[in-house]
Amino acid sequence: MRFFPQLTAAALLLATALPGSAWAGAAFNKTLQLQGTSFQVQSSGEGSQQQLTITTTGAKPAIKPIRQTVNGQVVGAEVADLNSNGMPEIYVYVQGAGSGSYGEVVAYAVMKGGELSPITLPELTGANAQGYQGHDQFQLVESCLARRFPIYKPGDSNAKASGGQRQICYKLTAGEAGWILRPTSVLKF
Repeated sequence: MRFFPQLTAAALLLATALPGSAWAGAAFNKTLQLQGTSFQVQSSGEGSQQQLTITTTGAKPAIKPIRQTVNGQVVGAEVADLNSNGMPEIYVYVQGAGSGSYGEVVAYAVMKGGELSPITLPELTGANAQGYQGHDQFQLVESCLARRFPIYKPGDSNAKASGGQRQICYKLTAGEAGWILRPTSVLKF
């Protein structure tokens, strides 16, 4: 499975060492389109929280905008149809403040009734959580959401993980109360 280039230690330090005022003021604005539906993803705010707004156009019936507070900075967004149902999903990537830069995915699926249904990314558990200390990177790859992060061994400093990297591929599946991203494969390198 192809993934985006690995960040160098210097890039990781740069990404996590921005002063609070420089980090907090970064706004995000991106428009994405798939299957006749457009998503405008915007964020703004100060401090360690930002206001995220997702505005959808082109869906029938019209969908009300989503507004929510996120803990961190919006660093990316992608659109896909991971479950191949002909209805797009929007995936917004959030990087937490602090040296761990813990990642979060805020995602929604377009539903036929003219609404956005939340998509859940479960917390890391078991073997997938071993050595995890943040620095997540997310990217849509083929038919999955890929999550990559460095693996820390006991005694590693936050700036230097020595356990390699773990990449988890999540597939979008129907759950009891909505859509869930379930891990289907794990690579360590």
